[in-house]
Amino acid sequence: MKFSTASLATAAAVLATVNASSKLRSTNVRRYLSYEKVAGYAPGSQVTDHCAIDRDQAAIEAELAKKTPEAFENALRIYNEGGNSKSYAQVTLTTPLSTFIGAGTAILGRNAEGNEVAGKAYEDYQAGTSVIKVQYATTDIQEAYVQCQVGALTEADRNLSGCFAEQGDLTIDGKEYSYTYIPSNDNLNGRTIAGFSTGARDKMRVGCKGCPYEDFLYFYDYYGSDTYAHDWVTAAFAGDKTTFRNGNADFSQYGMDGKEQIIKKGTAYLNIFMYVIREFEDALDDCERGCINCNDDPVHAWDEGVCFYTGSIEGQDGAGDGSLLHQLADKRCADYKTCGVDGTDLEGMARLNYELFDLFALGNFQLQSGNCPAARDTTKRVAQKMYIPMIQGSIRYAYKMDKLQGGEKEAAEGAAFAAAVLPRIHAASPEAAQTIYNNLRVGASSTDSAAVKSAFESVYPALGITCGEMGGLWNEAEKSYYAGMEPCQDVSTRETETVVKNNNTLAIALGCTFGALFAVAAAFILYIRKREKRGEMTFETWKTAEQSAAKGMN
Repeated sequence: MKFSTASLATAAAVLATVNASSKLRSTNVRRYLSYEKVAGYAPGSQVTDHCAIDRDQAAIEAELAKKTPEAFENALRIYNEGGNSKSYAQVTLTTPLSTFIGAGTAILGRNAEGNEVAGKAYEDYQAGTSVIKVQYATTDIQEAYVQCQVGALTEADRNLSGCFAEQGDLTIDGKEYSYTYIPSNDNLNGRTIAGFSTGARDKMRVGCKGCPYEDFLYFYDYYGSDTYAHDWVTAAFAGDKTTFRNGNADFSQYGMDGKEQIIKKGTAYLNIFMYVIREFEDALDDCERGCINCNDDPVHAWDEGVCFYTGSIEGQDGAGDGSLLHQLADKRCADYKTCGVDGTDLEGMARLNYELFDLFALGNFQLQSGNCPAARDTTKRVAQKMYIPMIQGSIRYAYKMDKLQGGEKEAAEGAAFAAAVLPRIHAASPEAAQTIYNNLRVGASSTDSAAVKSAFESVYPALGITCGEMGGLWNEAEKSYYAGMEPCQDVSTRETETVVKNNNTLAIALGCTFGALFAVAAAFILYIRKREKRGEMTFETWKTAEQSAAKGMN
């Protein structure tokens, strides 16, 4: 099948300008193009394919909700194999490659309807290679970012309209090669939620420029495993026990109600949570200080982090009902009365999201301008705030188990939220972490929500968060906070209130003292005035008499 020179040029241009995973630096193309916003954030690069990872999370949750063995197997396959992000076709060439083909080389084919489909070489291939991966090109439009979504998705969720036809010709580096493959089996995915954890060792602890990343190290030190998130999720699928250094769980104690919560929260709040932070750290690794024209790659990594935090379902304004961390913050703000710009509402976007997206925009600018030290400070503030919904969730489900007769579902939710934050708490206070774990672990015999809340609050200063950011657990039926779940007071707030109280006390005391003295003085003046009116001796008459006596003596 022949392709025109114009078609090949178009394919090459598409891959050069819109493919998010390209490592080739353009002359600031990313910086000047306008991309669709991600919940209000303006990315400096194309990240539609990255944002689509939330579609895998949503597909996993949809299968888990069916609560059947077959559906759980489907969810496990989607977790491991993906379906929506970094789609590629693995094809077999009838004639092996005649020359070396580098990763990113433009490849053009057609779909079953005969329409052109653009792609690129997934990796380097030597001459003589017969089996190659062709990654599909992606667009700037989130709604139509790619038209080949297969992987491990169920039949109903698959989209093969933009996949290569079952057989045909591919034009690779100007030469045609016949190929065959099975579209339903050989359209796969290079980005998966499982991969966020299984590749963590090399990407977060030992193989990166800034390794080990601080937040990942909290989790590695606590759990004793580079793949702690994957270990948690796969143990839950299998109904097995984990074998961590700390924070172990025996998922054989749960039925499908509990496992559903453990798995879907684990994939989002363990796997994806840490990978968000990893992308921001990766941006810092590549940041070149003081160089305005050198930081396209760091900006792209930063954009990826925002995408993994938010996803695609949230939409350009963040009003959608997503499946990742952005949506979690919005859910928890309704429970803690921290929604809205001021953090005093019960609905709308979380104040936390407003604050984070301000930081996301700031970090983007700092990276573009080469202000690497400032970008590092911003990254630290982002990571600190990201733990807030995990703490809110832990306290909320501790209260449900303690006071509201929560069952297996609520117990599992509490265990999952705790697992997502215990390593950070442990780094600040092993004692506080142990208290939280004892009360929220899988199989806990009882839960003391007050002890859990107090343990968390004891480490807020070390975590860099405040009582005001956390809020209190709100009882909408009573229009008040649940008893004992009111917002705590920060140390600085208490000290200020103490000073004010002491100042008020001093003012009252001084006021009373001066008031009493004034009353005595007024009474004395009245007394003197009365003596004068009666002709009795006063200070003045005594003074006159003394003067007269003195003159007489002289």
